[in-house]
Amino acid sequence: MTDNSTRLDHVVLWVRDPIASAAFYEKAAGMEPVRLTDFAAGTVPFPSVRLNEETIFDLMPLAMAERMTMVPGAADSSGHPVNHVCLSLPSDGFDTLRARLENQTVPVSDVSRDSFGARGPAKRSFYFRDPDGNVFEARHYD
Repeated sequence: MTDNSTRLDHVVLWVRDPIASAAFYEKAAGMEPVRLTDFAAGTVPFPSVRLNEETIFDLMPLAMAERMTMVPGAADSSGHPVNHVCLSLPSDGFDTLRARLENQTVPVSDVSRDSFGARGPAKRSFYFRDPDGNVFEARHYD
């Protein structure tokens, strides 16, 4: 991959309580909160959690859905979750994430094998939900 290739920068997740959601992602998924203190102080409109050095999840308060007017009709679809977001991890990261979720008593699906994704068939994958119902798939290819 070259430095100027297209990459995923962020995903906006609609959440009822951004502070509680940040705690979930930190404790259950091992993601680092970003701008959480600023959000709690009221100086930024939403916090985020860091997936990796290039990608974050913005934890957008559901109350802001009506203000999404960046393109015509955007407010009509705001607040609706996507089907799911897929996280690709190395094998050990996959096992660590599943163990963290189970330790936090987060329900996880059975492990599937050979499901197709961006890099072909994944060796293993499973699904889980955050407290707001956003669905995630975790997978590894190696």
